[in-house]
Amino acid sequence: MANRRYSCIGLFNPKSPDNVGAVMRAAGCYGVNSVFYTGKRYARAQEFVTDTKMVHQDIPLIGIEDLKSIIPLGCTPVAVELVEGARPLPEYTHPDRAIYIFGPEDGSLSKEVLAWCEEVIYIPTNGCMNLAATVNVVLYDRLAKGLNTKSGPLFGKSFQS
Repeated sequence: MANRRYSCIGLFNPKSPDNVGAVMRAAGCYGVNSVFYTGKRYARAQEFVTDTKMVHQDIPLIGIEDLKSIIPLGCTPVAVELVEGARPLPEYTHPDRAIYIFGPEDGSLSKEVLAWCEEVIYIPTNGCMNLAATVNVVLYDRLAKGLNTKSGPLFGKSFQS
């Protein structure tokens, strides 16, 4: 049976090439299928400074105009944002197929983006984390909850999500 699990990342107007490079490294570590980004800021400074594993050669990093327009078939858009009504990550059950949407390092996701995301989660912390740290925590949580996902156990053959 084919693996029903799939995950990708959507970055809304990321600013820092350091953080995007670290996101790419996390994507490689946790078996993400692709990374999409919007905005012009990253494109102006596009160097994979912290992508020391050169993951961008294996996982596509694709600049697009609108994250909503590229939601892969069957994927649940999950916003990661500290807003009222968001579910805390420790209590969250990840969808089998997800696109995780992250805001910029120096801002938040817009109300328009939050409106089309089917689920909104947040990481309960005493302060805010940077983009790369947030991506790592969410992806690790997905991996660690291999027995607590909608289709059951993840492990046995591969940890690819």
